[in-house]
Amino acid sequence: MDYYQRLIDARRARFAELDEAAGDPSLYDDPRRARDILREHRQLQQTLDLWDKLADQRRQLAESQELAKSDDSDIAELAAAEIPGLEASVESLSEEVQYALLPQDPAENRDALVEIRAGAGGDEASLFAAELMRMYQRHAETRGWNCEHLGSSPSEVGGFKEVILKITGEQVFRYLKYESGVHRVQRVPQTETQGRVHTSTVTVAVLPEAEDVDIDLKPADLRIEVCRAGGAGGQHVNRTESAVQVFHLPTGLYVRSEDGRSQHQNKDKALEILRARLYELKLREQQAAYSSHRRSLIGSGDRSEKIRTYNFPQSRVTDHRIGQSSHDLAAILDGNFDEFTHALQRAEMAERLAES
Repeated sequence: MDYYQRLIDARRARFAELDEAAGDPSLYDDPRRARDILREHRQLQQTLDLWDKLADQRRQLAESQELAKSDDSDIAELAAAEIPGLEASVESLSEEVQYALLPQDPAENRDALVEIRAGAGGDEASLFAAELMRMYQRHAETRGWNCEHLGSSPSEVGGFKEVILKITGEQVFRYLKYESGVHRVQRVPQTETQGRVHTSTVTVAVLPEAEDVDIDLKPADLRIEVCRAGGAGGQHVNRTESAVQVFHLPTGLYVRSEDGRSQHQNKDKALEILRARLYELKLREQQAAYSSHRRSLIGSGDRSEKIRTYNFPQSRVTDHRIGQSSHDLAAILDGNFDEFTHALQRAEMAERLAES
């Protein structure tokens, strides 16, 4: 039996189990179990739909190839004209099915925290950090994901020194994990009087959301401090000690949250960010050999440690991991960077198949 058919048969059997579980009225007695079962059910449905569509396109291709040999020249011509499109569809769907059937990273079904930090380049880097934030917000909108602003540190010129987003939806981490690394921008800053192109960097870290069962935050390992929030924000920010700082003593990790309206909100946000960072650290330690392009999540922010370059004078975006470029910079900054995601998925699929 075909290898992929065996995998599909196994998934159909699992889908039948989940279908039965989803119909059990007692399922919702455990909200977390219900969420996990329904999420897996939806994902398996998508995979099986892909397989059925691929089978249909293969059937149509075989029929067209047979009709192209017909003695009736009109029928043969029509059938031959359909073949290139069907071949392209079969190839594309085959790649999607292959990727869907690969063993998944345990974190791929998680929601994600996206940390964006200005690197080299001062004010210009902070402005580009704000543009990347908007890029990910727009991308989330187009995919039907939800995007929540967890915290930020604005710069004096209207950008961000740091900003943290929480993005929730279907397979968020699976699609956004490729954005981790150094993003380099080349353009003429508004403050540049001689028209020279400057190079700046922004670092992006995409962290899978951690749950309580993943990371046990022991009170003895934490030092939690409250302080007055800084920056603009009116009387509330200036007169209340609502900001929260959390120090994780065993690792030295530090998180500060001040965007919430209360100490309670900021504490919850800070602990959520800390769990995500500790969970990512745990995953990297466990899966150090998983993939070469994830060996370093952020790096130092130096220009040489880049995954992608955004060249404004030439309206070009280049992903250096796969050597692919696009000349539609405006669309990419508007959140339409799926072409890079799909190419990176294909590269990862080839690498993982080779490893296995």
